[in-house]
Amino acid sequence: MPVFNEVATLERVVRRVVDVDVGMAKELIIVDDASTDGTRDLYGSIGEQAKDGPVQVRVLLHERNGGKGRALRTGFEAATGDIILVQDADLEYDPRDYPRLLAPILDGRADVVYGSRFVGGDAHRVLFFWHMLGNRFLTLLSNAFTNLNLTDMETCYKVFRTEVLRNMTLRSDRFTIEPELTAKVARGRWRVYEVGISYAGRDYSEGKKITWRDGIAAIWAIIRYRFFG
Repeated sequence: MPVFNEVATLERVVRRVVDVDVGMAKELIIVDDASTDGTRDLYGSIGEQAKDGPVQVRVLLHERNGGKGRALRTGFEAATGDIILVQDADLEYDPRDYPRLLAPILDGRADVVYGSRFVGGDAHRVLFFWHMLGNRFLTLLSNAFTNLNLTDMETCYKVFRTEVLRNMTLRSDRFTIEPELTAKVARGRWRVYEVGISYAGRDYSEGKKITWRDGIAAIWAIIRYRFFG
């Protein structure tokens, strides 16, 4: 779970992660990317509440803000389980979707699962047309370069057998981690599945961080990681 300035939502999303039953042991690795809004003051109480509970919670602290990609790379390196699932620290993505995200891996069909906001019949908050169009364009461009047929390349919910990530050398520090992961999954010819998820998107007044500049960077990353690794 990469975290940057999520004091308003962190405790609730941690509670949801802890409460969801996936039928196996879970560890939650929180990577705080140099939060400055009071988020770091919450970790004592989070650790105390999780102590002796069903989920092992570990908090790793970055002293400098490096971006989502760097936080994910820190978390991937620290993970000890057989399956790694990415969870954002806001409330846009619902941990109750974990069982459906894990199912294709647990039954042996998939190595990687993407949770798509654009397929399925689950509830979705209605927000920005241009943001949705940008996501679809980046997914289309990524698909053209990777020969995958995803509907939501930029989704937070990406699930991997740990072996998949151990076979990658990841370089992205910021939001370009999403196209980089996708390009390297395609290059490795891993079995990819996609399942529909619910989505409660937030607007910028509620703390959304990604901007059009990240979209421009993603276009370059799609090209870069297709041809230059």
